Amino acid sequence: MGATFAVAAGPAEAVAPTGTQKTACPTGWGSRDKTDADATSASVTNTRAGRHACFDRLVISVPGAGENVGYRVGYVDRLHQDGSGRPIPVGGGAVLEIRVAAPAYAPETGAPTYPGRVGRPLPGVDVTGYRTFRDTRFAGSFEGDTQFGLGVRARLPFKVTQLTDRVVVDVAHNWTGAR
Repeated sequence: MGATFAVAAGPAEAVAPTGTQKTACPTGWGSRDKTDADATSASVTNTRAGRHACFDRLVISVPGAGENVGYRVGYVDRLHQDGSGRPIPVGGGAVLEIRVAAPAYAPETGAPTYPGRVGRPLPGVDVTGYRTFRDTRFAGSFEGDTQFGLGVRARLPFKVTQLTDRVVVDVAHNWTGAR
């Protein structure tokens, strides 16, 4: 089952006028494609997901990459595997395609560094009970890029953050910032 965890990516708490703690959900992320052209020779090794008060989070680990992990994240009508063009079904009302500019194999040897199998859910990631996430799929690694499909409840705002050795994708629970 997906663990709940926190990765520092910005403030999540605001103090209400009464002095009680209340979660302030971010707004303004939008749903347009987000990209960063950085590249790395480090390899994808792990994925994990977490639930938060305002959003669901997917983290893709690329140890040794620092903050130089490029990505392209955007909504697609249907996920197609790079190279073959094979469609990969992803459950949910909308599909986010996540491309990370890092291979899921060791470039020197071609040995896999990530245990995902094409067309299958992400290993160790169970999004059952998540408010926004509905499904995950590994789409493969082709010419140094690794591709994932993330099924979400509907086309919702999202943000992408580069942190040391990882790319973080947060998808809001709604458009208004209401909990």
